[in-house]
Amino acid sequence: MSHSIDSEDLLERFCRYVRLDTRSDAHSAACPSTQGQWELLRLLERELNEIGAADVRLTAEGYALATIPASSKDAVTPRIAWFAHVDTATELPGGATPIVHQKYDGKPIVLPDDPTQELTVDTTPQLREKTGHDIITASGATLLGADDKAGVAAVMAAARHLLRHPEIPHGIIRVCFNPDEEIARGMTRLKLDDLSADVGYTLDGADLGEINYETFSADAATIEIRGVSIHPGLAKGVMVNALRLAGSFLSALPAEISPERTAGRDGFIHPVEVEGNADRCTIRMILRDFELAGLAAKRAAVEQVVAGLRIVEPRAVFALTFEEQYRNMRYWLEKDMRPVELAREAARRAGITPSFAAIRGGTDGSNLTARGLPCPNIFCGMHEVHSRREWVSLQDMRKSAETLLHLAELWHEQR
Repeated sequence: MSHSIDSEDLLERFCRYVRLDTRSDAHSAACPSTQGQWELLRLLERELNEIGAADVRLTAEGYALATIPASSKDAVTPRIAWFAHVDTATELPGGATPIVHQKYDGKPIVLPDDPTQELTVDTTPQLREKTGHDIITASGATLLGADDKAGVAAVMAAARHLLRHPEIPHGIIRVCFNPDEEIARGMTRLKLDDLSADVGYTLDGADLGEINYETFSADAATIEIRGVSIHPGLAKGVMVNALRLAGSFLSALPAEISPERTAGRDGFIHPVEVEGNADRCTIRMILRDFELAGLAAKRAAVEQVVAGLRIVEPRAVFALTFEEQYRNMRYWLEKDMRPVELAREAARRAGITPSFAAIRGGTDGSNLTARGLPCPNIFCGMHEVHSRREWVSLQDMRKSAETLLHLAELWHEQR
């Protein structure tokens, strides 16, 4: 049985996908939130049909679904699902010009559209392990989009391979490409009945062999500040400047629990956007912690700052709201670790050493697991995501896809 993924096809797919600008937009109420995502989803719909997948459809909410029929009819096998998100981070331009640095020689990689963006083995330690690999970067002007188009390409390559190699025993596999993961809405409109799966895996991880079953728990927080407006020439004793109050709020947030000063299992409070004027101002934040008690403490810290400002400036109006985004999937997966253990064994069968790591972020699997579909996360080789220095190894993407092939076999053995 062949488990060797076609590297040329994988590379062509990945480069094709990253050329599309698929940034999501938290200010849009649409699903998907941007037209660029629709473009990639329609492309994937066509490609799923081209490789021979069954039940291909693109839902009105932007979920591209398909089935890889079972190759074995001898017993009922748990249905597994593979997920990857099509959107990229909102902060930087998308629509990459991919550059393939073949057989990386260990020397600095300078991105031509912005020579200040340089990857070296000193500043990017993971590169030291990738000598001889084919490294893919953007040109320096945009994100690469490996988060999560490396996952999209790995899923497509694995699906194509299984359809071309019916001698590999596996049960029914469902494929789902979804929008808006980067704005924490990736699975909010997916109907689990439409998916019809018993267990899932997101392809949205980093280091070779890494399996994730623990994520942050996450809340969003928004504070709307309404000041008192008047002509600045008449402002003395009357004006309350909402922008100045916003600055006071931001400076009062505890700096020791910011992303810039935390690592490992420490959570944070992170302001992500400020907009407004002297009359009204809105600040949006994200709160993260691995434990619910820690998340509650961060809510309390924000509330304490707002309470202090209300005392300092009673003429202003402060409206603070919180919204649950996702929860640590460990709370559910630790009750039955079989999906995690099979992923680890699949990595071993693919010839790599598996490892576990807690994600300082979230995946669509956080939402799915909480809703009853166990869904750990699998590596796809992306590094320095959400930056112009983002890169991925073609060989690591290939191993990701091959891990999926072994995972399909392993779940078939569970019958």
